[in-house]
Amino acid sequence: MNQVSPELDLKAALQHPRSFFAEPKDVVSQPTLSREIKLAILREWELDARRLSASESEGFCGGEESMLGRVEDAIARVQRQA
Repeated sequence: MNQVSPELDLKAALQHPRSFFAEPKDVVSQPTLSREIKLAILREWELDARRLSASESEGFCGGEESMLGRVEDAIARVQRQA
């Protein structure tokens, strides 16, 4: 995963969050992002996690702990931020 830098490519991060952040909590703790941008990034990550979850339920194994719960937790934390 790439380190988040001041020159973060927001468009790319919105399309491919996992290319820029190792975990959803890294989006939450990123001080340079607005609440709205954090939520947008996490919502995209949520869509990806739901797709993966659907694939796993159809017999395709992802081999990793479900990301969906971690993404949902991160969204809830951002929503609670002022």
